[in-house]
Amino acid sequence: MYLAQLNISNFRKLQKVVLNFRPGLNIIVGANNVGKTGVVDALRALLAGHDEPYPRLSVEDIHCPKDGKAAGDILFEYVFRALDEDDEADFLAALKPDGAGKLEAHISIRYSEADKTGRLKAKRWCGDHEDVGLTTDMMENLRGVYLPPLRDASQSLKPSRTSQLSRLFQLLADDAGRDGINQALKALDIELKKHKPIVNTHTEISSRYGSMLGPQLSQAIEMGLSGTDFQRLAARLSLLVDTFEIEQNGLGFNNLIFMAVVLSELSKNPEARYRGLIVEEPEAHLHPQLQAILLSYLETIKEVQGENRVQLFVTSHSPNFASIADLESLTCLVDTGAGVETFFPRTIKFDKGKREKLERYLDVTRAELFFARRLIFVEGAAELMMVSILAEKAGFKLREHGVSLISVDGLNFDSFLPLFGENALKIPVSVITDADPAEEAEGDDEPPALYPVAGDFVTVSDNTAKMKAKADTLVKVFHGVKTFEYDFALHPENRTAMLIALKELHPKIGESVQAMVNVAQGDANKAKALFCGMFERKQNNVQKGKFGQALAHVISEGAVCVVPSYIRQAIEHACQANKVEEE
Repeated sequence: MYLAQLNISNFRKLQKVVLNFRPGLNIIVGANNVGKTGVVDALRALLAGHDEPYPRLSVEDIHCPKDGKAAGDILFEYVFRALDEDDEADFLAALKPDGAGKLEAHISIRYSEADKTGRLKAKRWCGDHEDVGLTTDMMENLRGVYLPPLRDASQSLKPSRTSQLSRLFQLLADDAGRDGINQALKALDIELKKHKPIVNTHTEISSRYGSMLGPQLSQAIEMGLSGTDFQRLAARLSLLVDTFEIEQNGLGFNNLIFMAVVLSELSKNPEARYRGLIVEEPEAHLHPQLQAILLSYLETIKEVQGENRVQLFVTSHSPNFASIADLESLTCLVDTGAGVETFFPRTIKFDKGKREKLERYLDVTRAELFFARRLIFVEGAAELMMVSILAEKAGFKLREHGVSLISVDGLNFDSFLPLFGENALKIPVSVITDADPAEEAEGDDEPPALYPVAGDFVTVSDNTAKMKAKADTLVKVFHGVKTFEYDFALHPENRTAMLIALKELHPKIGESVQAMVNVAQGDANKAKALFCGMFERKQNNVQKGKFGQALAHVISEGAVCVVPSYIRQAIEHACQANKVEEE
């Protein structure tokens, strides 16, 4: 039995979203203030209650659209699937058949009828009818534990009768084990009472107490262990870490220890039909290596044999988590400007081999795409260095417009682009790529020029043509007439800046290239001389990444430049698409 679907209506940032979960690990990612905590609270509204109270909601939690008129009730709908016969028996009143005839358990919670303080009343019911209430037995069968961000786990690991450690200790003990511990504690207590410090202390207290009250009123006093039976010992158990008290251990490791205790208690506890663990922002106390280790372990939870299943919900805005997570486990919350929507990468169909390539290329930098509101994809290091500078020259600051700039390290756009568009992540995406015109177009009387000028007909490469064919209103492909450096060199002002940057890197090459540029006639020939002189030499070609960095520095220092039209159009699309919705 696992929570397969959660429908949230009219709750904070979430006007209406549907979240589809899978058994095992579910990682909910999204930018700040996109609604991740809202999803957590919706989960807690059903799964809390054992260790903490259910979240209290007020009229301020009702979704307020842009017109400022909040209306309607908050509604959470939960669908549990993969029920066995015992699950069906325990949730009989909640059962409904799905399209294939398999039974699901449907539970709903409505928050409405605010009191004078603005607090909303919660009503829980089963199936389709609100008069079929959620019973206490059903609620007891839904076991959930919530770990908030910035949690001081050492407080939760301190000895107490209701601590997770105490519960796990009692859960793992059988009758023989309890009897053995009780006998050992009594024997230890008897032996301790023979030692002189205890004898002397007991004598001193007893004699003074007897003198104080006299023989008629004084009571018999014994001195020994306070926890002389199993139950009392359970309430006094504590953990030592490398011989240190738990309070002296680091917050990050304490949170991992506490998570281990909670997962053990959940997986071993037979008293619930469903078990869930909700972890909010585990990266708050963990450095990247520990984040990777934790994620790797959490992905194996569903595979442990002989244990009860635990479904995990982890929210994160860490690119580390997103970059190393299995795409199957990701649930993305995206603010499209018109509202928050959900996206599930596991639903995307990739061409053969492209999904595997995407997973290889998703490092921490590129995983920013799951948190971005707008994107510009570029081919490599040179464009990565230059586009942000050119955007400022065009009057746009990418970060102020929420635009993330990501290099796909070559022509790997086809692994990234299936994630975006009208039927996927609905955010504006610009792709800046090279035309790379073919040397010869089949059937053409005159092959296209290898070094064209702006306005010439360009036969783009097959890769660029395929991307353009798949573009839509959100994802658009922009290219010049050849490559970035050549297109940039078509403008006289830009050639001056390029030669300055080239001379800073390679003075001799810079002098020889400038001489070739000076004797060339026309913009196309001058751009060809500059481009070939740097990147098509027989030996010692200039590295494009280093040149792009040097050129970006020259332009940022005030050199005059002209932004090529296709790059300007790409920047405008990324920065201004959906502008109406923001106004």
